[in-house]
Amino acid sequence: MATSAPVYVPLDVYLNTTYRPDREWIKGKVRERNWGEQSHACVQGFFTYFLRLHDAEWDIRVFPEQRVQTSATNYRIPDVCVVRRATPMEPIVQTPPLICIEILSREDRMSDIQERVEDYLTMGVQTVWVVDPQRRRAYETLPSGALQPVHAELTLAGTGICISLADVFAELDEMEAKS
Repeated sequence: MATSAPVYVPLDVYLNTTYRPDREWIKGKVRERNWGEQSHACVQGFFTYFLRLHDAEWDIRVFPEQRVQTSATNYRIPDVCVVRRATPMEPIVQTPPLICIEILSREDRMSDIQERVEDYLTMGVQTVWVVDPQRRRAYETLPSGALQPVHAELTLAGTGICISLADVFAELDEMEAKS
């Protein structure tokens, strides 16, 4: 959970500092990210594993918690980043990803999520998925930047990517049923 106020840090210091967990750099300020809980980790693990199972078929590469330079002043860290397989290897992703996936933690505010979504879309990210493990809901971006609910499957136009929401939440449902 983010516990301290953002601190101003020069870009070169941010880029040459190891943070545990990693932090974002937004307009000169280093920001802590909300720490994921088990439900967050479960869903993040699902996306990473499932997308990697299909990476050759869908012609993609999958990176959890990868720094993405969304603009000259912003470096974001999506929970999962999906790029085209032909995207050049970059220590920090600068080529617009196909998908950035954000998994909500209990402390996340929609205004902060919307800011992140706008950063990704301005960069040229094709779509952003926002997933809420607590409410078992998912959203995808419209071209306007608005988030619309997804009811059955997360898909990406122009690719074979198709993920059932039932599959996204299956392990989480199983874990909670045993609790």
